[in-house]
Amino acid sequence: MKMKAMKETPPIETLIPHRQRMRLIDTIVSVDQDHAVTRATVSPDWPLMTADGANPIVLIELAAQTAGVCLGWSETAKPEEQRGQSGGWLVGIKRAHFSIDRLPGGTCITIRSDTTMAVDQYKEITAAADVDGNPVGEVQLQVLQAGKTAFSSLSG
Repeated sequence: MKMKAMKETPPIETLIPHRQRMRLIDTIVSVDQDHAVTRATVSPDWPLMTADGANPIVLIELAAQTAGVCLGWSETAKPEEQRGQSGGWLVGIKRAHFSIDRLPGGTCITIRSDTTMAVDQYKEITAAADVDGNPVGEVQLQVLQAGKTAFSSLSG
């Protein structure tokens, strides 16, 4: 069953659990069940930030938060009685490539995440980050939904 896109995008805080210093994305540009596009501006209080700028490894967290926006949106698109039953997500980094050494403060980054494979509770998500249309990084995530399974009711 394909979910329809929402007319209004919910606030970021309703889609991902990150708050204050760890919430890096500023704006949701677009979102549906298979992709999300977000924007983030490099800030002095970001993790991995130095006087020279942010370490590009922070693009992994931006990819994960953008993927989280998509996953969170999919949850809010469910009927109310089915929300919150899916559990949390375990995220692994399958691959990451960066084409920049530092991200200077004030840099606006656009991140796009796409679900490239989905099987049961497992997804692979590819995210690309760019600055002014120039690619700066690509991350491939493996995401496993840690919800209830057929074995979760067994006690041992």
